[in-house]
Amino acid sequence: MLVESPPEPSAETAPAPPSRRAVRAFGLLLSVAVLVLVALASIAIGAKELTFGQVWHGLFEDSGTYGDVVVAERVSRTLLGLLAGAALGLAGAVLQALTRNPLADPGLLGINAGASAAVVTAITYFGVTSLSGYVWFAFFGAAAVGALVWFLGGSRGATPVRLALAGTAISAALYGYLQAVMIMDEAALGKMRFWTVGSLSSATNSTITQVLPFLLAGTLLALALARPLNAMAMGDDTAKALGADLNRTRALSMLAATVLCGAATAACGPIVFVGLMVPHVVRSFTGPDLRWILPYAAILSPVLLLGADVLGRIVARPSELQVGIVTAILGGPVFIFLVRRRRTAQL
Repeated sequence: MLVESPPEPSAETAPAPPSRRAVRAFGLLLSVAVLVLVALASIAIGAKELTFGQVWHGLFEDSGTYGDVVVAERVSRTLLGLLAGAALGLAGAVLQALTRNPLADPGLLGINAGASAAVVTAITYFGVTSLSGYVWFAFFGAAAVGALVWFLGGSRGATPVRLALAGTAISAALYGYLQAVMIMDEAALGKMRFWTVGSLSSATNSTITQVLPFLLAGTLLALALARPLNAMAMGDDTAKALGADLNRTRALSMLAATVLCGAATAACGPIVFVGLMVPHVVRSFTGPDLRWILPYAAILSPVLLLGADVLGRIVARPSELQVGIVTAILGGPVFIFLVRRRRTAQL
């Protein structure tokens, strides 16, 4: 007696594997959940130990007690970390796409150097001593260097190599100027040494209010550039065939990166490796599509920055270690690993 074997499942009846889009969307939601947890940890954990009741009271029943003041400071610090982290991640992702270099970061085009040189100039020659004054000088310095890099590297047709070379040359000159001024002026050296390491400890509502419009404008511009930057990644000829305006896209990308990195650097000081590590790591599991890289970078970069800030508060109690030092310590080995990999994530 012959027994018929069960029919093979057809393409129509076989269960469909989850689409890559669904996996990416789920990962994005998971990243948001992680960010919320890290933000809560940033408010609850610090160099000064507070009970859960004190943290709760400071968040919802502020009456001006010591614990309430500490919680309010941590909330401002956390908000600035969220904004600055997102800005650095987006700026790094945009610059990596613009220069077609997966190991590029906001410092590649001289933006950090411009902000630092402007701050030391403000301290030494204009007598600026407040953070509110630093913000505007740092932002102006970053914007001026961004414009100069574009003029030198793009006036005869911008290319990734020209922009990178112009940024590297200007950075070297500005850091030489920075070191010379700080060596000759001990007062400037004393004031600058805290700002140049990068820190969230001086966060205030006033600082957040000053940089927020620039960060929002830069974020919207960066997200809007995802499609034209995707087209440019396929090569200039293909991008032109798809209708992309190369010079306009490069100019707007420079503008977005300058605004984002300039505002973040003005508020926190130059913080390294966040704009390098996060976009590169994100690209390894999202692929080269900037429509996914940019949102992921905007969410996971604050996770890294706030996580490093919390770690710096824990390891150095009752004092704290500035977040710029922690990200540098963590980022160095990661950078070496990325460089030594046989295959880096392609743009």
